Amino acid sequence: MPQFWMEDFAPQMVWLVISFIALYLLMARVALPRVANVLEARHGRIADDLDQAAQLKTQAETVISEYEAALAAARAQAQETIAKAGAEAVAASEKRSAEVSEALAAEAAAAAERVAAAQNNALTELRGVATELAQAAAERLIDGSVPATDVEAAVDAAIQQNASGS
Repeated sequence: MPQFWMEDFAPQMVWLVISFIALYLLMARVALPRVANVLEARHGRIADDLDQAAQLKTQAETVISEYEAALAAARAQAQETIAKAGAEAVAASEKRSAEVSEALAAEAAAAAERVAAAQNNALTELRGVATELAQAAAERLIDGSVPATDVEAAVDAAIQQNASGS
């Protein structure tokens, strides 16, 4: 093997040193600065992405808090609207109940008036029928005529006695 020959050892060492220095300079001047530039660019991109992510996170938190505030306001407004509608419904119900009560009271009063009028008419007709019947009975009993005013007075007295006894 040629690398083990001692007479060729010194020139091989010279060329090893020359090759090492050349490769070192090539790496130090060309390759490593490019790698360093790529690493710096990558580090800058990562830092920018992290900054952008932090800004987006802050914006998202702001949007979420605004959304929650809007949602809370909407819920409060909905509750207020429901309460207002309930109050309006109760008021309308009370108003309608009062109107119905008033209408029923008016109908009851009208019915009471009709009943009183019918009672008065019935009493008047009954008085007339009672007077005719009493006059006919009295005329049959005494076989003569009885004055109508006497019969009417007797019937009125009987009706009043009956009305005060009830």
